[in-house]
Amino acid sequence: MGSKWILIFLGILVMSWAVAGEIFKPFNVSYDGRAFIIDGHRRMLISGGIHYPRAVPEMWLDLISKSKEGGVDIIETYAFWNVHEPLRGQYNFEGRYDIVEFVKQVGSMGLYVFLRIGPYVCAEWNFGGFPVWLRDIPGIEFRTDNKPFKDEMQRFVKKIVNMMREEELLSWQGGPIILLQIENEYGNVESSFGPEGKEYMIWAASMAVGLDVGVPWVMCEQADAPEIVINTCNGYYCDGFKPNSNNKPKVWTENWDGWFTSWGDRVPYRPSEDLAFAVARFFQRGGSFQNYYMYFGGTNFGRTAGGPNYVTSYDYDAPIDEYGLLRQPKWGHLKDLHTAIRLCEPALIAVHSPKYTKLGPKQEAHVFDDNGSNCAAFLANIDEHSTFTVTFLNKSYVLPPWSVSVLPDCRNVAFNTAKIGAQNSVTAFGSDIDGLNLNASNNYISKSWYFFEEHIGTWINTNFTFTGILEHLNVTKDQSDYLWYTTRVYVSDDDIHFWEHNQLSPMLSIDSMRDLVYIFINHEFKGSVRGKWVRVVQPVDLVQGYNDITLLSQTVGLQNYGAFLEKDGGGFKGQIKLTGFKNGDLNITNFPWTYQVGLQGEQSKFYAVDGSKDVEWTELPSDSVPSRFSWYKVHFDSPGGSDPVALDLSSMGKGQAWVNGHHIGRYWTLKAPKHGCQACKYSGAYHSDKCVANCGEPTQSWYHVPRAWLQPSENVLVLLEEEKKTPFKISIGIRLTETVCAQVSENHYPPLDAWLLPKAINGRIKLNSTVAPEMRLQCDSGHTFSSIIFASYGTAHGGCQSFSRGSCHSPNSVSVVSQACLGRQKCSISVSNAVFGDPCRGVLKTLSVQLRCSASSSSSKKMSI
Repeated sequence: MGSKWILIFLGILVMSWAVAGEIFKPFNVSYDGRAFIIDGHRRMLISGGIHYPRAVPEMWLDLISKSKEGGVDIIETYAFWNVHEPLRGQYNFEGRYDIVEFVKQVGSMGLYVFLRIGPYVCAEWNFGGFPVWLRDIPGIEFRTDNKPFKDEMQRFVKKIVNMMREEELLSWQGGPIILLQIENEYGNVESSFGPEGKEYMIWAASMAVGLDVGVPWVMCEQADAPEIVINTCNGYYCDGFKPNSNNKPKVWTENWDGWFTSWGDRVPYRPSEDLAFAVARFFQRGGSFQNYYMYFGGTNFGRTAGGPNYVTSYDYDAPIDEYGLLRQPKWGHLKDLHTAIRLCEPALIAVHSPKYTKLGPKQEAHVFDDNGSNCAAFLANIDEHSTFTVTFLNKSYVLPPWSVSVLPDCRNVAFNTAKIGAQNSVTAFGSDIDGLNLNASNNYISKSWYFFEEHIGTWINTNFTFTGILEHLNVTKDQSDYLWYTTRVYVSDDDIHFWEHNQLSPMLSIDSMRDLVYIFINHEFKGSVRGKWVRVVQPVDLVQGYNDITLLSQTVGLQNYGAFLEKDGGGFKGQIKLTGFKNGDLNITNFPWTYQVGLQGEQSKFYAVDGSKDVEWTELPSDSVPSRFSWYKVHFDSPGGSDPVALDLSSMGKGQAWVNGHHIGRYWTLKAPKHGCQACKYSGAYHSDKCVANCGEPTQSWYHVPRAWLQPSENVLVLLEEEKKTPFKISIGIRLTETVCAQVSENHYPPLDAWLLPKAINGRIKLNSTVAPEMRLQCDSGHTFSSIIFASYGTAHGGCQSFSRGSCHSPNSVSVVSQACLGRQKCSISVSNAVFGDPCRGVLKTLSVQLRCSASSSSSKKMSI
């Protein structure tokens, strides 16, 4: 473990010793029809989602700190039942699952916590957060008026609530928890359960409130929620949402700032301008609490990804990316928005609802004016095509398409959602940097690999035989993705002659299958099919005499959304037949089938550091012919430095990966369709297919390996590869921001810290209008600006990574940027003629820059034009 990680670990230990009460004095939380009331004061609140199991504990503090720096007041997380109670009555709150420690760390940073207990979470998480053993409770039906389910649900909710109370983490105890959630998006499925659904929903709300926790409870997407809980909105836009009571505030529990990804699909992203527009519109129209889902998405380590078929990355195009780096300009643009909203807060909390004024056909103003010292306005242009100039309070304002301007004093614009002043960061996976110890000129992780071939079919005496087809999850209990089904059929000479004479091939047919099946005949692979409850028809080769039919059923994440999850299951449904025989089809559904759960390597824990030592590994020749279902092992050294680390598995097929015994997750190199990644306009209503990337490429190629799981040398990587691939082209790299770009014009808004807060000026907010616009830039922690790729104050053309000098250019551009930024991790540059000189009078000038970041120890000052 490097010195930086030792310091971080010691810091976390210190934080764990400090209770949240040392940050907060005990305070009460209530609400009215306008907002949450914290310690007697209404608040406008910005929340950001971080799921503690999707990051290692060593990352938590940094993620929370970056969230706070970005203007977040609250950290939201679910409580994940299936990782906390993997077996009934046996709990796990260690490591990534230490929810108490996570809440304490949030509190130690002075932020609040919104804890969504559920215990159904959806979250693209395996089985929606339900433990699979729950299916086996006699008589159980999930999420309806069913006593076995309600008993189990109540038991877990009480467990979490009591842990929080015992650790004094509730607000009235001096802790950070100000808000709790029961159930999750139940209104979307309630009607599926008939009257019992309504009864269950009312029971859940009453049960939660009856725990006497002392903070409010919410139910998201629950229009018929009872008066005792707050119903809230989830979606891309919630400005038009209204709670079901005038006594409840307008709350947005999930603002989807991106979307999840499935294997073989394009990767969605959401433009920063549209996301900011949605948030500004929400507060403009009376909103009071908004939560980004997600602020940091993270990684579905192990087999935690839901589905079916969701990828291991849960990046979600969030403001903080999967590796913990700032996603720019999204993070910076939202930070500016949050600051602008905070400037408006005195006016927003002073009135119950804004005054609406129509400014044009699709232009409008909402004014929050207490007729005293506080006045804030939001001017919106919801036309997605055209810029409009509007008149408001006898002053003209230019509104770009699909944008909102924020006026904290009802006069001056502090922020517009479509005008980005934040930097654009270009991140990449690198390997040609100082301290990276790799073999081979192509930076492949190693030339020396070892392998072990997995046995096809049953392999130990834990298998059993049953007449008929058993449902997959009833057998595996989700202890493995894999379940072997093997039976034997006899083929006569007559059938062989019949096929040869008629030039026919027998076919294996399965009425319905999910998620993936591999078909083997006499231990030879014949084909595979993937899908969700799809029909399978596969040609097979059979020989005279007895033939072994082996089906390897595989789950790729359990269903996480919808009604009746307990009935979805896996494996096969309907009939399994061999067709094309001389005397008709052979129905093998009710044949004796031998079942084997999992793989030999899983049972023997080939992936464990100690387990891998007991395996008879064989050195893998460089010219070897790969086979299906092989285990591979290699030793490697960690990349130097402290940047995030990832494995490039794009040369592989499908499987799972472990580093030093830690399960990195599933990998699969299914490629996205080649078409559909056209340029995306920010304006207009967003949906998950509107803006996509990665066309024609594997949906995921790089897989996060947390630094905390690595040691300087002799790390052990173990792969289970299902397809015929060898590992020689696997590489390891670091994730870093290598390039920073920005463009700020001289007519951009002054920096938000140019606004003077009411306490400084006798109760009124005021803009210091003499301050010029500023460009603010930063590299990742541990990196500094090392070279200038482009700098021009004038009329440069193009955008990031394609800038070119225009006819107007200040000759001082490079020297000013160099003096301000080179050798520094952060810098700011005033954008004005006073700094750069005026190269062309009467022309609007813009500062356009592109800089390179390098590790601090290797930074050197370089400039290019």
